Amino acid sequence: MLENSGLFDSKAIKAQFPTLSQVVSGKSLVYLDNAATSQKPLCVIEALENYYRNNNSNVHRGMHELSRRATEAYESARNRMALFIGAESSEEIIWTRGTTEGINLVANSWGTQNLSANDEILLTTMEHHSNIVPWQLLAERTGATIRYIEMDAEGHLDLTNLEELCGKRTKIVACTQVSNSLGTINPLEPIISQARSVGALVLVDGAQAVPHQAIDVGRMDCDFYVFSGHKMCGPTGIGVLWGRKEILDKMPPYQGGGEMIKLVQRNRSTWADLPHKFEAGTPNIAGAIVLARAADFLEEIGFDAVKEHERNLLAYALEQLGAVEGIKIFGPSDQTLRSSVISFHLGDIHPLDVSTILDAEGIAIRVGHHCAQLVMQHLGVTVTARASFYLYNTYGDVDRLVSGLHSANNIFAP
Repeated sequence: MLENSGLFDSKAIKAQFPTLSQVVSGKSLVYLDNAATSQKPLCVIEALENYYRNNNSNVHRGMHELSRRATEAYESARNRMALFIGAESSEEIIWTRGTTEGINLVANSWGTQNLSANDEILLTTMEHHSNIVPWQLLAERTGATIRYIEMDAEGHLDLTNLEELCGKRTKIVACTQVSNSLGTINPLEPIISQARSVGALVLVDGAQAVPHQAIDVGRMDCDFYVFSGHKMCGPTGIGVLWGRKEILDKMPPYQGGGEMIKLVQRNRSTWADLPHKFEAGTPNIAGAIVLARAADFLEEIGFDAVKEHERNLLAYALEQLGAVEGIKIFGPSDQTLRSSVISFHLGDIHPLDVSTILDAEGIAIRVGHHCAQLVMQHLGVTVTARASFYLYNTYGDVDRLVSGLHSANNIFAP
């Protein structure tokens, strides 16, 4: 098995995450809520401590040593993230609080400037609420219309009528790369190709993709790409919006304040150059610096190894879960088209009860609509239980999950 081979030792990797060594409900913790947020390795925790212990200062304007150190580390982190996703320039890397703010920035800045009542926004019914609600608010302001790519019975996007949905009135297509609720890996190439053919821009939500695979935004050929740090072993409150420089240059500021200005006069102001035009106020300096360390950590392990480990772990989990009485697993049956996310129901047992029983066994999963209520409507349910795996999860974690589900069945047995 790859997890204990020379290429990848998930137990050794797991040992680098202090949170995972604790005991919950009298048993060793099994953390399977990675689609919500990942745990943090010691090197990331130490990087955060080092910044606040030794280099804490505001950036860019200070002339003293601490400010110089902080500024150098902060802008080096921007360069690092540009390299991490294949951006042509660090000027295209905008620091945000996360995926949600990145989408809101595009919707409010580019969208308000470019959309009108005759225009259309194309989304999918697979989207996280953060890639639906900002566009709904934009549509209310501008009069634009929202259309949706639907899903089929297995949770794949139905692209049979893509040309009709993405037509001459379409101005932007916003699509998730990987579903947070079903694990579906979406075929971005035909979507982006169709958008290009009608002159529409494309925003890709990469929150569930970046932690698990190498990303090259240039090769992807999208216009905006957004993701969060906390799902990729980094801290909360930091994320990245990448956009094409020629588009970002034309967009108005998202917020006003310090740092994003060039000149302030009584009746007007002018804006700083990219990327600072979109970064009003004191930024999350520590978050940016530490996110770069998380990127280093992931690349030191290697995304090829991570993907192979997760692919094997997913196959093992689906096989073992398939033997649990009453389980219904949602999402693609083709394992090559899904990530390491498994949403399920267990017979007539409410997912909240399933989660409570598992928690008593020291097993952490997620229950709810996963901020994807359109997906739940498509499935004909209100909530699901969701187990999501990451690079530090092991086959033993899967065995514990399966055992916990058997316990749930036994508790609720007639």
